[in-house]
Amino acid sequence: MAAPKKGRSASAQSKPGRSLALILIAIVGLTAGMFASGHTTPRLGIDLAGGTSITLKAKSDQGSAINKANMDTAVEIMNRRVNGLGVSEAEVQTQGSDNIIVNIPKGTNSEKAREQVGTTAKLYFRPVLAQEATGAAVTASPSASATGSSSASPSPSASASGTGEKATSSSSPSASATSQGRAVTDALKADATPSASASASAGSSASPSASTSGGAVTADDAALQAKYAALDCSKESVRATAGEGVKPGDTTVACGEIDKVWYKYLLGPAAVDGTEVDKAQAVYDTQTAAGWQVTMDFNKSGAKKFATITGQLAQNTQPQNEFGIVLDGNVVSSPYVSSSITGGQAQISGSFTQEEAQGLANMLSYGALPLSFQEQSVTTVTAALGGDQLHAGLLAGAIGLLLVVIYLVAYYRGLALIALASLLVSAALTYVLMALLGPAIGFALNLPAVCGAIVAIGITADSFIVYFERVRDEIREGRTLRPAVERAWPRARRTILVSDFVSFLAAAVLFIVTVGKVQGFAFTLGLTTVLDVVVVFFFTKPLMTLIARRKFFASGHKWSGLDPKSLGAQPPLRRTRRPGGPAAGPVETKEA
Repeated sequence: MAAPKKGRSASAQSKPGRSLALILIAIVGLTAGMFASGHTTPRLGIDLAGGTSITLKAKSDQGSAINKANMDTAVEIMNRRVNGLGVSEAEVQTQGSDNIIVNIPKGTNSEKAREQVGTTAKLYFRPVLAQEATGAAVTASPSASATGSSSASPSPSASASGTGEKATSSSSPSASATSQGRAVTDALKADATPSASASASAGSSASPSASTSGGAVTADDAALQAKYAALDCSKESVRATAGEGVKPGDTTVACGEIDKVWYKYLLGPAAVDGTEVDKAQAVYDTQTAAGWQVTMDFNKSGAKKFATITGQLAQNTQPQNEFGIVLDGNVVSSPYVSSSITGGQAQISGSFTQEEAQGLANMLSYGALPLSFQEQSVTTVTAALGGDQLHAGLLAGAIGLLLVVIYLVAYYRGLALIALASLLVSAALTYVLMALLGPAIGFALNLPAVCGAIVAIGITADSFIVYFERVRDEIREGRTLRPAVERAWPRARRTILVSDFVSFLAAAVLFIVTVGKVQGFAFTLGLTTVLDVVVVFFFTKPLMTLIARRKFFASGHKWSGLDPKSLGAQPPLRRTRRPGGPAAGPVETKEA
């Protein structure tokens, strides 16, 4: 008979120090990387560090379907918007089929973020048919002037001019002499298209019921006239619903605030869509002292449409020579033009603060959301509350670890030292990896993740218990400690791998099918399960091989946890002689 191959087994038994050195080198290397990166603590989630969590529900009132593609696009745009505010650790993710969760950590303007993330940012350029101040009188003041491809100001008397042409100036309309210029019915009868023949008279009546130049007025026009006449933009409830449900091709009413006075507008169909704005940015005008402005660059089709509409408006008199820049139903600017503006560039100016200009440019640059969203809930977590939760989580983990230690010491005695050392190594690897994964992949340690780490204590201890019990079974069969350690390992290894595979599979499925904070629990559980395999293979097993050579454990001391007498060991296995043949070796059970 051929001799059994013992080389591999002997090598594994004689050089356990290599495995221990390998895992210790890995710990030292990862720790050095952690200090080198400057991230020595895990990044905490909102529920632990404090911040704001916003839940948004999608609505399909813009003609777009609520599907995965539109939801993913909305998440991408919201991510860019929030990061545009300087929030580097915000989280935007879908929840279910029609909800989006936005988690914004402390240190940012949560109110500004709330305004930006769910705003649809629908921008249209509409010709102004009529305008009138509501709620207060407007005093006359000189109009602003600017040069460039276009200039826009949130004043009704602002001006816009073509490249190289100086803007003209005029006076703001007063409440008694409205800027409507002609009857609203006349504007509607013209199908909301600016006409050069439309005349303006400062003394004409602003009433929608004023006489027309002829022709019939449809029922829809009459309804719009009545809506415009009754519109009071000084009331917030009225402003919120002024242009609700209006399509780009419809004539509509809208509100806009100018120098703390609210104006109502009658606007024609959209001439240019905001999606045709290629780029927008906030700049400070140092040449004309106009302050902060928002510059816009149109794409090819947008530049052509913008040149066409400004050319038409330039032929009219005020206010039909103005175009309203309408953002989400609100008029943010209504400049007038004196000539066609070409070149594909425009500026929006007029008493902007830096924050306002940057906010508007941010929304225009990152595009419009494909869906509108309704704010469902806003949860603000203070840093103090987060600290209390973290303290409670760590306390629960410490109590759980203490109970595990008490059990190991009471039941396994000396073997508990190996279990404790393995737990410490596992804890060190988990902490270092969490600290490194924060800046690497954006992992944040939230309260469910802490719960996952606590559950991992039991999973790791379970692996040690499986191995220890296999070793003790071998001793019960009459074997000494050194062969018992090696014979128990193959069977224990299979059980540990199967158990950890099931735990990892459950964590992976939970991570895939859930969203939000539950993913933190699943990720931590999966990470600690993988580390359990690493620690058992490269630390616990080699350490058991080393302590089997120590007299305290090898002799079966009663405090070692491996006392053959207390374990009820059978008499030592002896060699048996086959009839008429040489002595046979000890009978060994084969692995299944």
